[in-house]
Amino acid sequence: MNLRLPGTNSEGRLVLGSVIVSTFFIGFGGGVIFPILPNLGTILGISPFLVGIILSANRFSRLFANAPAGSLVDRFGTRKPFVVGMVIQGISTFGYVIALLAPFPAAWFMAARVLWGVGSALVFATAYTIADDISDGGSRGSNMGLIRGGVLFGFPTGVVLGGLVSELFGNVVAFAVATAFAFLASVIAYQTVPETHVDGEVNQSVKPWDINTSLPAVTVGLVNFAVLFVYIGALFATLVLFLDPNQLSVFGFDAQGSSGLFMGVTVVAAGLSMYLGGYVSDRNQSRVPILLLFLGVTSIGFLLLALADSAPTLAIACVCIGLGQGGTSGPLMALLGDLVADGEMGRAVGTNNVFGDIGGGFGPIVTLPIVEIVGFWPVYFCCAAMPLVAAVVLLGGVRRETGYFLPSVGS
Repeated sequence: MNLRLPGTNSEGRLVLGSVIVSTFFIGFGGGVIFPILPNLGTILGISPFLVGIILSANRFSRLFANAPAGSLVDRFGTRKPFVVGMVIQGISTFGYVIALLAPFPAAWFMAARVLWGVGSALVFATAYTIADDISDGGSRGSNMGLIRGGVLFGFPTGVVLGGLVSELFGNVVAFAVATAFAFLASVIAYQTVPETHVDGEVNQSVKPWDINTSLPAVTVGLVNFAVLFVYIGALFATLVLFLDPNQLSVFGFDAQGSSGLFMGVTVVAAGLSMYLGGYVSDRNQSRVPILLLFLGVTSIGFLLLALADSAPTLAIACVCIGLGQGGTSGPLMALLGDLVADGEMGRAVGTNNVFGDIGGGFGPIVTLPIVEIVGFWPVYFCCAAMPLVAAVVLLGGVRRETGYFLPSVGS
């Protein structure tokens, strides 16, 4: 039995706030580690290909965990999977500390990334479903943007801190800080997040292997694939390597510290535009126009990145990419909520996350070796084209599902 909380009541706002706070701290923990992981080739003396595999391991494990996680949400509810996912991510973050102190560090990093992916599959499937449960058509975009922004506002803070702490105190301390914040997020989730999706009954008809392959889920998933391929798979995986040969840095930091700051710029911009995009789509009564706008901004950002020859130009490119990626997130998930039934939202989110993780997971494996062969600008020009292709896919899928290119917001 589904339990829907009205998006306008005080209970719904408290639930939203609880999820935002807990995802903020898990995002902070994830951000601390990111300026260090792309530089594992130097730290551990391993090949760029193996670095790419480690960076992508969490997305590949989440790729297989996403659909079952969505089914678990529709079957059992949101609270238990959300809390369990947070705890799993805390344990996996501690694995990074072990990796730097124990033999076979690459294997430890790989195992930790795989475990992180399983935990994050549970967290993402539940967080978006909670946002849908407490929303109606006039608040779904804003609430989806706020939920995703909870992770991203924590993430840039963690990215900056991770780059600085690792440079000033070492990588072990940086990973220990990430672990502390991940477990703090688990405690907050356990204490504050209630059940929103089921009302005391288990939906026996939903099996763990049930997958939502509807046109809305696949269309939204393909757009998510393109956005995360260029954002996580290309920009984040290559930025630290892009700085040295182009002699780009800020405040006297080396490539690792500077990349943390530039990554932080992209994610702050994304966090701001996430709520803005969702809010505008709610007020305009259509998600598609704002989605097309931000996909175009993403494309412009990668064109600027390919031509960047100074720190200010690079910063502008990062702002555009961040605004574009963030601005699509809220309206895209709200569009999914508009087009699927309440009892199928967990599985639809799982399908969407599968596509996103294929994009983010294959990105580093594809881009890192190709950059070594052809250089950065051809890769970035190709990344500029992908959001435009995604816009065509979006229009085609929405038109076929609803009969309109610009359908009205669902109620």
